[in-house]
This record gives sequence, structure tokens and C-alpha cells, in this order.
Amino acid sequence: MYGAVFGDIIGSWYEWHNRKSEDIELFPREARFTDDTVLTAAIAESILHMEGNSPRKCYANHIKTYYRRYPNAGFGNMFKDWALSDSLYVQRSYGNGAAMRVSAIGWAFDNEKEILYQVSESCHYTHNHREAVRCAQAVAIAVFLARKGASKDEIRMRLEKDFRMKFEPLDLIRDSYRFDSRSDYSVPPAIEAFLESSDYESSIRKAISIGGDSDTIAAIAGGISEAFYGTIPDGIRKKGRLILDIGLKRVLDEFEEKYMKGNIN
Repeated sequence: MYGAVFGDIIGSWYEWHNRKSEDIELFPREARFTDDTVLTAAIAESILHMEGNSPRKCYANHIKTYYRRYPNAGFGNMFKDWALSDSLYVQRSYGNGAAMRVSAIGWAFDNEKEILYQVSESCHYTHNHREAVRCAQAVAIAVFLARKGASKDEIRMRLEKDFRMKFEPLDLIRDSYRFDSRSDYSVPPAIEAFLESSDYESSIRKAISIGGDSDTIAAIAGGISEAFYGTIPDGIRKKGRLILDIGLKRVLDEFEEKYMKGNIN
């Protein structure tokens, strides 16, 4: 969970100041949490307080609540209109906003069928599009497989087979890669950053090195990397937590205590 959040914070400045290099400052002075962190926490709190409620409505209502708490976190205009509406209506976005927020689902559920279902429910109102759902499911399953001890080759092959992921070496796409939040364009490179990494920090550096939607790409890579490597460097954890407010830390800590301690292979 914190793996995704710290990826978002580190990538926040680079989204607007792309660097085509892994040689970056991890926490620029302007680093902040964005909508990726806010909605990651919203999904986590939904799971913590679902207790027999409709998952679909529970996710949607928590997402709306968190938007209203943090309206200036960098949300898109279409999402803002939906979040401020008094009704629950369906949006058919194919953006990566569903994929960047689902790491908690990969941690909380131990059945792959249930993970796929929960991700689909979390997408219903905001990303009711086959591409967005498929890519979000791929991220959650990658988190699940990583924490269960699957190898990188096993994770790659599963995502290629079951979710039609197409991975390319980052060195081949870096020069031409541009900002595009479409799921099929941005989610596979984020996962590739994890696949090419040697530890949590290197996954974040690699994610940011291609440019584009840096905070979201780093959040996805970071969420999977935390599950795979089982740790986040203390320096990153300490600096990242300083940027979060008490409300976000409370729910992230509660989720970590309930679902993540002792839950790595």
C-alpha cells in the first residue's frame, strides 16, 4: 500500500517535469501526494469497512468521500463532475485511474476470482470500460502473485496470457514515450518497470525514467514492488510519511496492520 503511495509522491513532480533518466532526486521539494494516493486510501478504507455492504456502492461512496476531502489533489475534470454529483452514474473511462488505486485489493483477498470481482466492482461507476477493468485487474493480480512468492517470469507470463499485456523493454520505448493516461498505453510500462527492477527503489527510478504520467506509473510499479520485495527502504518510508496528513496515514496504517503484516510469502 505504502509502496504505491510513495511511488505517487516521488513521481508527482516528474509528471510535469519529465526526466528520461533513473538519476533523479527521489523527493524534490515540490513532491506531494496526488489523487493516486487519495484513491488508494479510499479503496483501502472501503475494504476495511465493507462488512457485507455492496462492494460496488461501498467503493463508489468512499471514492466520492475522499474526493471531497482532497479536492485539490489533481483530479481530472470528468472525475470531478462525477464525484460532486449527488447520484451514482456510470462513466466509461479507459484511463489508468482504476489501475493506480487497486493495490489494496491484491493484498486483502486471497482468492483470484474474488480479486477479479472486487476490482470490477471498484471500477463499475468510474471506469466501466473493458480496457480499464482488465488493466486494473492485471495490477491487482500482479500484487497478489508477488506477495505469494511468484517469480517475475511467472508474473509476466500470467499477465501476458490472461490480460493480454504486451511488455517492451524500457530502453526501447523511453525516447519516444509521451504522456498518455490510456490504460493500455501506461499500465504495461509501469509493470515492466517492476519486472526490470532489482529492489523497490530501482522500480521507482525506472518507472519515472520513461516520462509520461510519472506519478501513476510509479504508483503502479511501487505497489507491485512492495509486494514482491517485501520491504520499502527506511529512508523512503520516513520521507514519504512526512508528506502525508494524519488522516491518510491512519487508514494506510490500519490497512497495513490488518492485511499486510505477515502476509508476504
